[in-house]
Order: sequence, then C-alpha cells, then structure tokens
Amino acid sequence: MVKVDVEQLTVRALGPETWDAFAALAERHNGVWGGCWCTYFHTMHNQKTFEADSNRELKHRLVMEGRAHAALVFDGELAVCWLEYGPPVELPNINHRKEYETGMDRPPDYRLTCFFTDRNYRRQGVSAVALRGALELIAQAGGGVVEAYPQDTEGKKITASFLYNGTRSLFEQAGFTYLRPKGKNHCVMSRTVTAE
Repeated sequence: MVKVDVEQLTVRALGPETWDAFAALAERHNGVWGGCWCTYFHTMHNQKTFEADSNRELKHRLVMEGRAHAALVFDGELAVCWLEYGPPVELPNINHRKEYETGMDRPPDYRLTCFFTDRNYRRQGVSAVALRGALELIAQAGGGVVEAYPQDTEGKKITASFLYNGTRSLFEQAGFTYLRPKGKNHCVMSRTVTAE
C-alpha cells in the first residue's frame, strides 16, 4: 500500500500521449479483470474475443482514433487509476440492459462505466479524484447529462476490486441523484454537467 496525498494527484485525459501510462497500469494488473483492458463496455457480447491481446489492440485502436475516453489519475508520472466515460454510442454495452431500458426516459449524453485503481492505491479516495476529473473533462467537452451505474452497498464493506462501477455514496458526494435500481445491487444515478 502506497500512502497517498490525494491533493498531489493530477488528472489527465486518456489519449495518444497518455496511452503508455494507461497501458503500464493495465499491464501491472495482468490486463485487468482477466485481460479486459477496459473494453467490456465498448463492445457487445457477440463482438468480444475474450482474449487479452486482442482487447489490448482494440483499446489501443479506439484511443488512437479518439473513440475511448477516460480520466487518468497520476501520482507524479505513474498512472494509478482511471474512470472510463463516453457517449452511449462509444460505450453501448450495459449490464441489465432490459431493466435499464424499461426505466429510461432518454439516453444520457455520457456514461461513466468503469473505475480501476492500482491495488496499492485503493481505499484512499483516489476514485473520487478520478470522478472529479471525468466530470471536469466532460464539462470541457460541452457537458450534458451524465449517468453512472454504481453499486449500492447499503453501507456494507465490499472488496474494492469488485467495485468497478464505484459506490452509490461516492456518486452522491459528487452531486449525483439516484434514479432507480438496476440489477441486484446496482442503480442508475444522474447529474447534469454544465459546459465550461
């Protein structure tokens, strides 16, 4: 465990210039969740290869084409966390789709789909830094309605590695409003971000 001063962390957008730092973080964790490389929400089930090398290639291509977005949290020059975000067309896959669409009024402008924090930086507020950074990047891009699908832990302590969507309390602290449940332990939350 690395002792973190969250005030010293910085956030940069995922892009060609930060790809190497993102890739190093993923590689330190075996491609993340069995080699996902944070591609799960980019593709539908029938499009997936479930192979780490092809997922890495897909993520790299999407980043180079400007079709994969994330807020990357840095400790100095070391990427230690990301929060993936993007419009629904960029992140079409969503868990519990039928239930989600039944309660949907209109699609959001952005989805916040996946956090990942380096195992040595967990449970120290790094995800909150990533969330603030993602909202700032969305504001710089014009803002809009932002949805998140966090786990509703109901105050129970959950292993951090399973909280890839974040927690309801994290999003409440960031000004998100609870909309409805989604799946067994998740919910839909929303916030409107004003353009900068």
